[in-house]
Amino acid sequence: MVMIAPSLLAADFARLGEEVKRVAEAGADLLHLDIMDGHYVPNLTFGVPVVKALRPLTKLPFDVHLMVENPDFYVDPLAAAGVEMITVHVEAARHLHRTLQAIKGHGIKAGVALNPATPLCTLEHVLSDLDLILVMSVNPGFGGQEFIPGSVAKISALKKLLQDAGVAPLIAVDGGMNRETAPRVIAAGADIVVAGSAVFGAPDLEKAIAALKGKDQR
Repeated sequence: MVMIAPSLLAADFARLGEEVKRVAEAGADLLHLDIMDGHYVPNLTFGVPVVKALRPLTKLPFDVHLMVENPDFYVDPLAAAGVEMITVHVEAARHLHRTLQAIKGHGIKAGVALNPATPLCTLEHVLSDLDLILVMSVNPGFGGQEFIPGSVAKISALKKLLQDAGVAPLIAVDGGMNRETAPRVIAAGADIVVAGSAVFGAPDLEKAIAALKGKDQR
């Protein structure tokens, strides 16, 4: 069953706590939190204190996506804040294997994000260490971008790579997800759909989440 992870980047930042509760009640499976430092990507979002403040408000698993230059700096504080998953970018982790081991050392699931131009071969030597692979179907740093069609073939190739390697990390897709694009990535092998404006921008959150899963609630 596909899981829907609303991206907090598209929420109303003036009332984040209420937004978190709303998506939890609407049937979200986990919450996607983008931490950006203004260096790895040209944007700033929020940091560990916000994550820590939101943690008591819901039982939804927290899936933290680090778009930062020094992901190692965030691992211990995020673990202390109570997150369930941390995803880092291949290009940002100086010693990727060490970073993944540091995450898993806290009992947290470890993920790697692949930018649109990042090849699958960069994962070859860490596949057995991964709980999640996040395929970016837009370039990272901003919400509301248009889905890159070539992402579908990349997801299919990734699915085959994992099957051939005999490993089964979850495949998540982030960027341009809506009721038209979500079925395409799900058919290609995605387990998690990360959606921002398609959820938080919808008049009915429950129907929006159901639509992304392919359930018609008209």
